[in-house]
Amino acid sequence: MELTRKQAFEAMVLFLEEFYNRTQSDDVGALLGQLILLEDGSTADPAAWYDWVECVEKVLSNSDICND
Repeated sequence: MELTRKQAFEAMVLFLEEFYNRTQSDDVGALLGQLILLEDGSTADPAAWYDWVECVEKVLSNSDICND
């Protein structure tokens, strides 16, 4: 399975939304507020996108993380 960065980001947000719906965690809710995609494709908190991309790059460079 291959995803674009945007698809992978949207999958992560969906995962967090489902977790929030089960737990009603204020912390997760606040995080989701930062991750909202705006009409121009940026996130409500621009730093959130760059932090996420940095994490993706770390995962991709470390083959020991989440091997399937």
